[in-house]
Amino acid sequence: MLRAIARYDEIDDKQTSLALQLLAQTFVRTNELIGAEWVEFDLENALWIIPAARMKMKTEHVVPLSRQARTLLAELRELSGGSRYVFPGRNRNKPISNNTMLFALYRLGYKGKMTGHGFRAVASTILNETGFNPDVIERQLAHCERNEIRGAYNRAEYLPERKRMMQHWSDYLDAIVAGAKVIPLHGNAA
Repeated sequence: MLRAIARYDEIDDKQTSLALQLLAQTFVRTNELIGAEWVEFDLENALWIIPAARMKMKTEHVVPLSRQARTLLAELRELSGGSRYVFPGRNRNKPISNNTMLFALYRLGYKGKMTGHGFRAVASTILNETGFNPDVIERQLAHCERNEIRGAYNRAEYLPERKRMMQHWSDYLDAIVAGAKVIPLHGNAA
């Protein structure tokens, strides 16, 4: 699927291909991705700061950006034509539709097999199986602590660990696209 996404611009547009790739790289919610504005990105520090108003839980979310994610963003900057949105729609003052990426997955043959939200489940599963700290993974997914007492006291962002994890994830995805038979094994998260 990742190889098909990388070639999606051969059957449709480059922006949609890059959107799907960035969704796989960052595993944010689809609405968070399509509504992204350039002012949210601190590329010098390799961070995407999604404002609380755009988050499901109404709390600001910091997304560490891998080298690969920053490369995709550089390509998207060229395509955005000066729009404030990273993924402008036909009307440059509005972002693309939520259905843009879903229908792209359908065109690639993944109807009923994959959705935008599915990238989150895949990333969580593989990163957990690889041995990353579950708290780090949950924080990257912008999930809130379900245990009220623990949530009241644990405000950790785990940013250094998340940066390492996100670079590991991007390298893993690159290996898959390159054709490597990559099987994550417990304990390989170093």
